[in-house]
Amino acid sequence: MLSIKNLLVCILILPLIGVFFLLIIPSSNLVLLRLVALNVSCFTFVLSLILWVFFNKSMGTFQFVSKFLWIPTLNLNFVLGIDGISLFFVLLTTLLIPLCLLVSWKSVKTNLKEFLIAFLVMEFFFNRCFLYFRFVTFLHFF
Repeated sequence: MLSIKNLLVCILILPLIGVFFLLIIPSSNLVLLRLVALNVSCFTFVLSLILWVFFNKSMGTFQFVSKFLWIPTLNLNFVLGIDGISLFFVLLTTLLIPLCLLVSWKSVKTNLKEFLIAFLVMEFFFNRCFLYFRFVTFLHFF
């Protein structure tokens, strides 16, 4: 069951799961490729809307913080969190990706599989930037 505490992790990895499904679908099946990419991006948008509903505007700290031990010997942790500004960037990103896929629905005819994979990977990286807890890590990444 999807927990509110793990909502950020689901928003972050759902586009990567979509990329995996796009990789196993044959390139000749254009309709299925488009539908899978659109459904994954729309579901990510729905999850970000749920995040917005449960976001407490009266708190000035990071919310929905998820902390995972990444490399124990080096004491490296993978920490996700969201604040009020990042929330709207995540909402905007997850809204624009399905809209861009719908706008390009009939115009992209060659290399469609690569195009859709690129969009979902881009969504992952944008969300990764906005959901990272440490701002220094955000600056280091870009």
